[in-house]
Amino acid sequence: MLNVALTGNVAAGKSTVANLFRRWGAVVIDADQLVREVQSPGSPVLTAIVRRFGPGVLRPDGTLDRGQLRAMVLASAEALKDLNAIVHPAVNRLRNARVAEAREAGAQVVVTDIPLLFEVADPDSFDVVILVDAPDELRRQRLFERSGLPRHESDRLMAAQLPAAVKRPRADYVIDNDRDVASLEARTADIWSALEARAVP
Repeated sequence: MLNVALTGNVAAGKSTVANLFRRWGAVVIDADQLVREVQSPGSPVLTAIVRRFGPGVLRPDGTLDRGQLRAMVLASAEALKDLNAIVHPAVNRLRNARVAEAREAGAQVVVTDIPLLFEVADPDSFDVVILVDAPDELRRQRLFERSGLPRHESDRLMAAQLPAAVKRPRADYVIDNDRDVASLEARTADIWSALEARAVP
């Protein structure tokens, strides 16, 4: 089984690439979904978040107010570091369990969609690392079109991740998403062919 990490900075197009891999037969594990699972009401992770950041990060129904928490951690590097220390060990344990389940089920290619691979995880624990990249200004435009984020908020969100220039040399494959969807699909298809070839026993 080929254990693949798929990463990319915010609004680079990583989710689109993950959906293509899923369509072509990969088992895709979504790290953002794992985060939501470990932060569910009553979980040790959510309890630790409330202890660190206060009850103001909870909605009236007891679920996490992600927007409120995001605003707090984007305003403070120390707060972001503390949040990562609470959340990501639990996420990594759950991800490892899901990868093991896929292996037991006979999966040939498992792709973990993990935005903060280089920031909080271990790239060397994967067989292959794929980076999806796009120019900063294009990513700002996508963030505005997708979420209505003004430029100053987009810049804060983008600054919370390592620059893609640091990540590109460490990736096995880079998919540049600087044109249209058809171009992205064609480039991704080339990578998929390479993954399938590597996955052959």
